[in-house]
Amino acid sequence: MPDFWANRRVAVTGGAGFLGSYVVDRLRQHGAKQVLVPRKTDYDLRVITDVTRMYDDMQPDIVIHLAAIVGGIGANRERPGEFFYDNLIMGVQLIELARVRGIEKFVSIGTVCAYPKVTPVPFREGDLWNGYPEETNAPYGLAKKMLLVQGQAYRQQYGFKSIYLLPVNLYGPKDNFDPRSSHVIPALIKKCLEARDAEAKEMVVWGDGSPTREFLYVEDAAEGIVLATERYDKAEPVNLGSAFEISIMNLIELIADLTSFRGRIVWDTSQPNGQPRRKLDTSRAKAEFGFQATTDFREGLRQTFAWYEANRHLGEAGARQ
Repeated sequence: MPDFWANRRVAVTGGAGFLGSYVVDRLRQHGAKQVLVPRKTDYDLRVITDVTRMYDDMQPDIVIHLAAIVGGIGANRERPGEFFYDNLIMGVQLIELARVRGIEKFVSIGTVCAYPKVTPVPFREGDLWNGYPEETNAPYGLAKKMLLVQGQAYRQQYGFKSIYLLPVNLYGPKDNFDPRSSHVIPALIKKCLEARDAEAKEMVVWGDGSPTREFLYVEDAAEGIVLATERYDKAEPVNLGSAFEISIMNLIELIADLTSFRGRIVWDTSQPNGQPRRKLDTSRAKAEFGFQATTDFREGLRQTFAWYEANRHLGEAGARQ
């Protein structure tokens, strides 16, 4: 639908970050000529005057809100207040001022962490409110889920066009490999590579390896977001996933093989596992806007590892917003 993008100005918050950089590229591939990226150094989206100034400067027709404070289990345990407040206040202010200004469409990116800790697998969007999220990332998950509530309330009262997407954990080249804030795949790639280079005989990994996760390659996620922006306009949230589930134990075995780490894996069961299982029902995305992930998981891992091995100095800091 190149005509959809022809004369629309699109602001992508977090557009210089990991997922955002791919979304910006994919928007241009779909025909968007005016893609605007508010930089963190220029606009602090937690501050309402900066949000106002960003809207004044960029005059967007569509906003895709990707900017977020994110991290793995360790970061969520250490900074729950920050993860709650920063993510909530950014989204609430962006949506409210978008409504006031009559912006045509707002796309909120949620998180799989919003689902209840124990949810029937595969997770269906209708199960989103059937319990409390897993404790270690509940503040983050709930902050992001409030943007769904806000978008639905504004649609009901004001006719404001807001959609809400729920991607699973992402991975791919240019991911954040800083162990203080990275997610499981980059953390394990870095850990295996360092253990391999040190010729370590063993490597310690958190938990017991039993939890399962679904991962979505970042280029697939970007395509899903752009398709939803073009084609979807309903109040109900939509999952974005790959429909592929793998245990953490099998994941580390696969990464160890790809990185040529031959030592023993030692499980530190004093550390948390996180949510027991994560796998999404992705049928709504396919039915509503034709999205289906296409990247083979092992190939996606191989490309992620190859990028990190070639760009370790960049990967340490992660992608910048």
